This record gives sequence, C-alpha cells and structure tokens, in this order.
Amino acid sequence: MFEWFTATLQKYPEIALFLSLAIGYFVGKFTYKGLGLGAVTSTLLAAVVIGQLGIVISPNVKSVFFLMFLFAVGYGVGPQFVRGIASDGLPQAAFAVVVCIYCLAVPVIIAMLAGYDVGSAAGLYAGTQTISASMGLATDAINRLGMPADQTATTLNAMPIAYAVTYIFGTAGSAVILALIGPRLLGIDLAAACKDYETRHSAAAELGGAGSAWHRFELRAYRIKPDGPVVGLTASQAEALVPNARVFIERFRRNGTIQEATAETTLQAGDIVALVGPRDVLVDVLGREAEEINDPELLNVPAEGVDVYVTSKELDGKQLSEIAKLPLARGIFLRKIVRGATAAVIPILPNTTIHRGDILTLVGRSKDIAAATTNIGYADRATDVADVAFIGAAITLGALIGSLVLNIAGVPLTLSTAGGALIAGLVFGWLRSVHPTFGRIPSSTVWFMNSVGLNIFIAVVGISAGPGFVAGLKELGISLFLWGVLATTIPLILAMYTGRYLFKFDPAILFGACAGARTTTAALGMITDSAKSQVPALGYTVTYAIGNTLLTIWGMVIVMLVA
Repeated sequence: MFEWFTATLQKYPEIALFLSLAIGYFVGKFTYKGLGLGAVTSTLLAAVVIGQLGIVISPNVKSVFFLMFLFAVGYGVGPQFVRGIASDGLPQAAFAVVVCIYCLAVPVIIAMLAGYDVGSAAGLYAGTQTISASMGLATDAINRLGMPADQTATTLNAMPIAYAVTYIFGTAGSAVILALIGPRLLGIDLAAACKDYETRHSAAAELGGAGSAWHRFELRAYRIKPDGPVVGLTASQAEALVPNARVFIERFRRNGTIQEATAETTLQAGDIVALVGPRDVLVDVLGREAEEINDPELLNVPAEGVDVYVTSKELDGKQLSEIAKLPLARGIFLRKIVRGATAAVIPILPNTTIHRGDILTLVGRSKDIAAATTNIGYADRATDVADVAFIGAAITLGALIGSLVLNIAGVPLTLSTAGGALIAGLVFGWLRSVHPTFGRIPSSTVWFMNSVGLNIFIAVVGISAGPGFVAGLKELGISLFLWGVLATTIPLILAMYTGRYLFKFDPAILFGACAGARTTTAALGMITDSAKSQVPALGYTVTYAIGNTLLTIWGMVIVMLVA
C-alpha cells in the first residue's frame, strides 16, 4: 500500500501539493493562547515530510502562484502605502523604514558571524522576521548568481530549512516581546496608557452590533406635547437641543399620515416623530420628558448598514468631529472603521482622522445612506464576482516591467517578475481606492490569492527541499535556532526604543507601530489583548504597509549583500 501511495504521488505530483495544503491548513488552525504554527509553517513542514518521497514538481507552478500572491499583497496595502509616504503619515512611515533596516541589518550580520551561506541567510531572515514572501524574491536572486546548478540547488534547499527552524520563535517570540516584555522594559503600563489615550480623546466603549441583542443606536416614536419645547422648531433645530449626542428625526405622523422628515421640517403639537439616536439618550433623556408611542408603521423605516469605501478628497485627512457637522452626516451613524490590508479596526474617536482607502460601516435610513455614499465614496457591497480581466492585465504589466534588466557598470539590476507584480499591486490597489469603478476583487478572492497563493509556493519549496532537509537540520538545528532568537529579538528591542525616544510615539500606539513595521499580526492581537483596547491598532496600518513592502524586497537585497 505504501509503495503504491509513493508511486502515485511521484507520478501525480499535484496530489502531493494538495495533500500538503490539506495538512498545513488543518494543523495550522490549532493555537494555544493565541499562538500557533500557522498555515505557512505547517504547510512547509508537511511538504518537507512529503518531499522525502522524492517528488518532482515543476518550478513554474510556484512562480505562477507567487506572482498571484505578491499582486494580492500589493493590491491590499496600496492605498495605505501611498498615504504612508505622504506628509500626514511621514513619522510612522519613516519609523517603519528604520525598523525595516534593523530587520535586514541584524540577520545579515548574524549570518556573516555564523558563516552561513546565502540560502541559509535568506531563510534565517525570512523566518526571524516572519516574512515568508521574501523567499520568492530571494529565490529569484539566487538563481541569478550564476552558480553551478548543483550549488544553486543546495543553496535553495538550505533556505526553507533555516526558515522552518527560525519561524516559530519569530512568530511567538515577537508577540511575547512586544506585548509582555516591551512594556516592562520601557516602564509602560499598556492598559493604563490606552485608557488615558481614550480619555484624552473622549473615547467610548463600542458595544453591540451584529450578533448582539443590544444595539448602540435605536429608533423610537414620541408624541410632541402641546407645550413641548420643540413645537414650531425645524427638525434640525429640535435635534440641536441635545448638543452632546447625535439624534435625528427620520419621519413623522401628522393627522394620521406618515411623512418623511427633512432638516427643514417644522414640528407641530400632536406630531408623532420617529427619532433615532444613541439608546442611552433616547431612554434616559427623552424618555423622562416625552411620551413614547408604540407605532410599528411609523417605525418601519427602510434602513440599512453598508460598507462605504472612502474616495473623497474633501474628507481625506478630516477628523470625525469635523465630518459630523457636515450636511452629509445627518441621519448617519458610524458603526466601524476598517483600515489597511489586515482590516485593522480603528477606534471611533472625535479626533480620529479619515483617509481615502478606509472602509466605513454606516447605518441609517436608506435614503440618507445613499446620499452620504455619493459624497463619501463608493458603496462596497458584497459580491462574488472578481474583475479577472483586471487581475490578469495588471499582473502581466507588472511582470513585463519587472522582467526588464538594466545594466549599470556591468551589474544587472532588475525588479524580477515577482517584484514587478508587487509594484503593480501597489499601484493598481491605490488607483482602485481613488477610482473604485474598476478592479473589484472580493475579499474572499484576495484572501485566496494571498493565503493559498503563498502556501502553494511554500509547498513546492518544501517538497523540492524535502530530501536534503533532515541532513541540514541535524547540521544547523540548535545553533541556527539560537541565532534566530537573536535575529528576532534585537530588531524589536531597537524598534521599541527608537519609537519611544527618537520618534516620541504615544505609548498607546508605540507597540502597534512596532508590530506593523515587522508585519506581525499575531503580535498585534496579543498587544490589543494585553492593552484591553483597540487603540494600538492606530499605529499598525501605515507601518504595516511600508514594512510589508520593504521586508519582502529585502529578500532580494539580503542575497546581494551576503553573496
């Protein structure tokens, strides 16, 4: 049976590829206190084991899926990358560049001290900085070194070994260092710092929403008394009588007839108004002074919640407190702000700044939502259809540009097709945020291109390197792991002190900025959990966009430096 199984995989290597994915994703989903191997490392280890059977897979397979993966990465971070190099995000962008330099320099120095070859150095870098994508660019760079075929194969096989040995601490160690050790080193009470930040910016805990029986905003009906203070006032004037909350009159019943309300609607005694606003205001303030009416027909207001992709130049860079005063905001409530490729949830604070590329979850009357969406950007409603023509054309254009070789003083310089696909993703991802009428890629498709594209590449690497993995691990295992601990820890410690004392970041966002620059999402999760707040995510998005791009490119640079 085993001989038949082995022969079948050797004859049909595509089966081995899918088997690696099945095992990798199954094992990778298990975690302990938020930490686990993850799908990438699990897929690599599964592929290495399967590779012991002597399976040969065409390298073109990994090239195709790696281009798809890199384009998806660039597409996701494009809007934040462009904003990160603009003036409003310059400090965080500059910090991310400095951290990325630390992340490159320390592994290079360690590789030289330890006497590792180019493949081991590239794997050490990819594992300790948890940037799997860099191995694709490193592979291209190694193939261009002009070494003999057998030496090139040995060098490439060393890379996934070093990656697998160092990645585990690269992931778990980064989370522990940033979330637990870092605040103690700097003498910061992270939870208190975030609470202070929220207090200074008038933050309020956001509860409710989908899946909760309690809702932040409610619609209730009240009868206007003859001596009521709002008699004779317009709807906007009546709404202004509650200065510390956003309440709006959606519609009203007058003489038995239901009418839609506008800001200029004049209220009369006896009107029954449908009022929407924060639940505590409707219950604690109005409930004591007004007569609440049960009027199902009046309260049957067509309403919806929709994600709106921000493209407006007028709103870009404005704070929520400013936007709330604009006519477009009447009757609209902001439920959530999502930013960046990792969909980081940004706290809703009066001074939270909105940027193009943000996704705002708005709730309100359908007609108000439609009017607001026209002024804010583009309604990003769920869809299963991807613009495949756009995807194919963009990757083709990027790969063609990346394939060009520029000779300077006899040195061939090129982005490679992989680097070109990444740049294409950045450019077209940004264009999509500005003009979202083309290039729609559903989030599920982006996830598939991102996750499965990378893991198929990793599986091919692991299967190809399988035969030499055991011998290499015996030779380099313990010392490589210890060197990996240093290569993971030193850049993070340098980053924390640099952010605190050179860039003078607020302690509440400092560790989020460090996690973003190192593109370690696991660390951000542990940081926000330790902080009991989402505030650290404010420092994550810009730094992540810069870090994800530079750390990937460093895969090619480290080969040039070590070679």
